[in-house]
Amino acid sequence: MRRLVWVLPALGAAAMAAVLSFQSPSTAANAVVDDLHPVTGLPVTQVMMFSSGVGYFARSAEVEGNTRVDLTFQERDINDLLKSMVLQDFGKGQIAAVSYDSREPISRTLSSFAINLDNNPTFANILNQARGEQVEVVLQQNVAAQPGNIKGSIMSVEQQKIAGKDGAQEVDVLNLWCVEGMRAVKLNELQRLRFVNPVIENEVRRALETLATNHDQQKKAVSLHFVGQGKRKVQVGYVIENPLWKTSYRLVLDKERAPFLQGWAIVENPTDEDWNAVNMVLISGRPISFKMDLYNPLYVPRPTVEPELFASLRPPTYSGDMLARDKAVPEAEAAMGGFGGGGGSPGNGFAKGEAQDARADGRQLRAAMAPPANPLNDEQRKMYVEKAKQNMNGRMELGATPNAATASALGDSFQYIIEQPVDLGRQKSALLPIINSDIDAARVSIYNQSVQAKHPLLGLKIKNNTKYHLMQGPITVFEGSTYAGDTRVLDVQPNEERLVSYAIDLGTEVDPTNSNNTSRITNIKAVKGIVYTTTRLKEEKIYRIANRSTLDRTVLIEHPNRTNQQFKVTSAIAPIETASDVYRFESKVAAGKNTSFTVTEERDQGTAIQINNSNDDQIRILINLTEASAGLKAALQKSLVIKGEWDVTRREITNVERGIQTITVDQNRLRQNLREMPKEAEAYTTYLKKFDVQEKEMDKLMQQLKTLQAEEFTKRTAYETYLLTLTIE
Repeated sequence: MRRLVWVLPALGAAAMAAVLSFQSPSTAANAVVDDLHPVTGLPVTQVMMFSSGVGYFARSAEVEGNTRVDLTFQERDINDLLKSMVLQDFGKGQIAAVSYDSREPISRTLSSFAINLDNNPTFANILNQARGEQVEVVLQQNVAAQPGNIKGSIMSVEQQKIAGKDGAQEVDVLNLWCVEGMRAVKLNELQRLRFVNPVIENEVRRALETLATNHDQQKKAVSLHFVGQGKRKVQVGYVIENPLWKTSYRLVLDKERAPFLQGWAIVENPTDEDWNAVNMVLISGRPISFKMDLYNPLYVPRPTVEPELFASLRPPTYSGDMLARDKAVPEAEAAMGGFGGGGGSPGNGFAKGEAQDARADGRQLRAAMAPPANPLNDEQRKMYVEKAKQNMNGRMELGATPNAATASALGDSFQYIIEQPVDLGRQKSALLPIINSDIDAARVSIYNQSVQAKHPLLGLKIKNNTKYHLMQGPITVFEGSTYAGDTRVLDVQPNEERLVSYAIDLGTEVDPTNSNNTSRITNIKAVKGIVYTTTRLKEEKIYRIANRSTLDRTVLIEHPNRTNQQFKVTSAIAPIETASDVYRFESKVAAGKNTSFTVTEERDQGTAIQINNSNDDQIRILINLTEASAGLKAALQKSLVIKGEWDVTRREITNVERGIQTITVDQNRLRQNLREMPKEAEAYTTYLKKFDVQEKEMDKLMQQLKTLQAEEFTKRTAYETYLLTLTIE
């Protein structure tokens, strides 16, 4: 077993901290491992960048025996590290533990060690903290009054005044209890000092490591402990926040050859270490990623459980449904296609067999990530690249230079495997070629009134026949060797078509004019007494196109898509494309010629008229409509007759009620007169006789009103019943 030693050279208190040396003892959580070999850092060997703000990093190297690997990470990455880190020992070893710095202040951490190195302690202060510990002291050879080596326990450190050439000087003196008794040793006469207790050695070493890692306050130390025998490969993989990788394209238009597309991936190394010969994979997709606070200690309130004698219920626990999980795993496997969801379907440009191959490639990549597998060796990498090439139908369209990446589908995601190892320095960015291929592109002029009211834009109709997924990014367009303009493209799947525009077509003008809009009733029907009319609104827009250039033009007119307003295109020429916001019509215009293009749209607007709430004039208007059928007109005419009979009865009721009201008012007058006039008066007798006549007339009117009300109810019921059965298309 290797002996653990801590040596302090006696160079004075001020220089003491610079000359501490030690041999690393073994430290691991829950275990003590002898002969631990410390390794500082593991090189980055594999990088997978996602277009969602995270990156997967794999570090691997060959180690021997029991090894502690020391890494440093930015504090902001610790939560992601704790959430995603996976360790692998590819030999017969095992993972012992992972330890990392806490968020505690450095002073609090240092005070937790047996020897507190906080506040820059002097040699004497350190020895005072170790009172009672046994030490071995080696004195300088020019000290004749003391033996060369002394072994004893520290009793105290004191200051003594000693006379010298320059007068009395204060000197720190170490008091030791030795076998032969107590000894006093001046600290300035020490050559070195060693603690015999290995525990103290370990404490001082860890305190020094804490001080060293605290030089950069934004970084935290993470130690990985591998226990095993012999030489073997180990790896750590994790997912942390990383800048998005981006794409940038160059499109060359040349009369002598097919349009040529060159794509570049923009990657960044924001870390503080160089990437040397790393295997790089670029993945376009949107995996769900989130942050969780695993670094800070979290405490959850716990319920208090009463003793069994007081309450018989205990907090229940529940196990998961294993059958549901077993069933969900293969279904998710099939749905994801190995990675990212939705296996290769005809919609993403892969046939059935190719989709299965892509899913197999996706499972290989997923196995490399969670948990991460051993980085591919040269032979495995060649096999993987060849497999990806076979998925591309065995043929890669190449331009002036060969592709530096192999592309393949991963379900709803897409990956580019950079075939050559990548070297990228710290805090550096790089352009990596991923596409060099001919592409189908046809010249068009794209007119949209809301974009440019007078001129269309020069553009291209691109069909992605490269078999690669084109991730969104800018495109710089060249006409031969001349810069023509810039454009931008969104994500384009294989075999998908997309329009791009890069300049204003000054040789072509478009004048949009709204034509006369019309409306007409196209349909009228009755359903259960409600008459429905349909009015068709017609709108026209004329696009007058003038081509003053010397070249023929194919103009794509973008007309607003107003499907949400119930408008339908009824033009003689249908749109060649229907987008969510516009229709696209194609019009060819010869050089130096003018033409016009008319877009016609129609919308049906309906109204509802309830007959029993309508007056006779409104019903007669419906009868006189030329769009109304003869049957509907006859039915409406009959409704007028039935309603007329009902109206006669209602008028008679009104007349009878008016007569009753007149008699009632006159009788009130007669009652007032009879109360005020003497009974012997002749007028009293006259008023009384008139009152009797009115009473008889009132009884007659009340009987007539009752008869008319019954008749009105019968006629109203007949009218309403007729309307409820009135249904004529």
